[in-house]
Amino acid sequence: MELQMIRTICLSAAVAFGVIAIASAAPAIAAPVPQSPYPNCTVAKNNGDCDIPSSSDKYQSKLDRDQDGLGCEC
Repeated sequence: MELQMIRTICLSAAVAFGVIAIASAAPAIAAPVPQSPYPNCTVAKNNGDCDIPSSSDKYQSKLDRDQDGLGCEC
């Protein structure tokens, strides 16, 4: 009987520590959502983006009228 009680206490303690460990785990941080290219310069400028360099992930050649490496020039 005493051995059964010790097992029950140990099992209860293990469950309690598991719950504490799960509850105190750091929350997952969502990865940033990559920004899709703008459909046109009006949308880009409304979002505050102009003079988008060709090195930017937002750059598209269709946004660069004079093909000088800057899209949606201000």
